Amino acid sequence: MEERDLTVSNDQETALSKEPAPAKVSSRDKAAATDEAARSIIDAEVSARDSKTEKLRAMRLEREQADVTAPVKKKPTSKRRTTAS
Repeated sequence: MEERDLTVSNDQETALSKEPAPAKVSSRDKAAATDEAARSIIDAEVSARDSKTEKLRAMRLEREQADVTAPVKKKPTSKRRTTAS
């Protein structure tokens, strides 16, 4: 396995120091980003819930329609035996 030189040369060091520092993000921008992310998550959950509700409602209506069209069969009632006292 080759040994690599991990030391930083002067050229690399000056190139690293010339890079601009990342701009500081204001607290308002952080809050706005958090708010936007939270709202998008909430909107996604609401739309998923609404679509699930619609699917369940359609299934329920279909089942109710099938129940109405199917004749209701009564169970035969068993007669109670009376004991002579």
